[in-house]
Amino acid sequence: MADTTSLSNVLVDDLARRGFTRRQMLRVAALAGAGAALPFGSERALAQLSNAGELPADAVKINANEFPEGPSARALAALADVAKRGNRYQYPETDALVAAAAKLEGLKPEHFSVYPGSSLALHHAVIAFTGPKQALVTAEPGYEAAARAAEFVGAKVIRVPLRRDGAHDLPAMLAAAKGQPGLFYVCNPNNPTGTVTPRPAIESLIGAKPAGSVVLLDEAYIHFCDEPPGVDLVRGGKDVVVLRTFSKIFGMAGLRAGFAIARPELLARMTGWNTGALPVTAMAAARAMLGEPELIAARKAGNAARRADLMKFFDSHGYAYTPSVSNKLMVDARIPTQQVIDGLKKQNVYVGRPWPVWPTHLRVSLGSAAELDAFKRAFLEVVSGAG
Repeated sequence: MADTTSLSNVLVDDLARRGFTRRQMLRVAALAGAGAALPFGSERALAQLSNAGELPADAVKINANEFPEGPSARALAALADVAKRGNRYQYPETDALVAAAAKLEGLKPEHFSVYPGSSLALHHAVIAFTGPKQALVTAEPGYEAAARAAEFVGAKVIRVPLRRDGAHDLPAMLAAAKGQPGLFYVCNPNNPTGTVTPRPAIESLIGAKPAGSVVLLDEAYIHFCDEPPGVDLVRGGKDVVVLRTFSKIFGMAGLRAGFAIARPELLARMTGWNTGALPVTAMAAARAMLGEPELIAARKAGNAARRADLMKFFDSHGYAYTPSVSNKLMVDARIPTQQVIDGLKKQNVYVGRPWPVWPTHLRVSLGSAAELDAFKRAFLEVVSGAG
């Protein structure tokens, strides 16, 4: 059980200044120290809502936005080599990963904080920049972890519908905040829709937001699209935190590596909640994959081809879908989402969880070509049987 004695005086004073009660501080400590075990907004909890867990070996698993290929041969070799020295903490592996990423992005190492994936970094951003007096402003439908974390610790959550084209309605988000937000959460491309919010709109939000608020750019899926990433905003000293993960196009969802990228003073407000060493196997594999831009480009192209094929399938059968540029999309099945999920599950096909705000839409992750072919057959059988 978490207690406030696990927090430093500086952290407790900061929470108190921002209006947290002692009870809320206990929840903050739980979220910061054991977020993966909390049953509301971790990647594991959200994956379980997508019918994850123990699945048959031959299951079509296109429910969690995972990439159908794993780490590269080079990454696996680096992982195996460092694992031989697993009796040591090997902190330099993390330092080497940061150095490689910083060189790649044209930033200094102090702009990076390494995390096991990006979900814990998201939780730490919520803790650092929201509170009883500082709202989280997010899109709907969107990735739920930020909102659930904010509600858990007692911060207000403001949800604003996506635009008809699937982009974040940033002017509406700014207006809904009523001048008192702590954090604008922009997942770009968005999860679950796979849609992109144009860069000029993001820049306008940054320029118009209230002083002291922060824009959190979750770029878990940025490598799948051609939209400019947000690291240059960090380079320009803006009030922006960029999240990156190796869980998607790099094929490392089970290995857990990611970054928060921001000005050092913003990172300092997040990293005070960090504890423990990071898995050196993930650090070594991630650094190896940063050195393989040709592989990532090939994976992006393959994903785009599978996405185009799936969209063509939906077009041919008259089903509307979101204009995705990512590795998943939302399709309007025209019958209740849970009914489709349950029907597909009976055919050993597992797709994403429902978003209540869109009660007939289904999230489909882009698996392999064979997995998507199996999905197409099962989908037509389920929706036709419902008619």
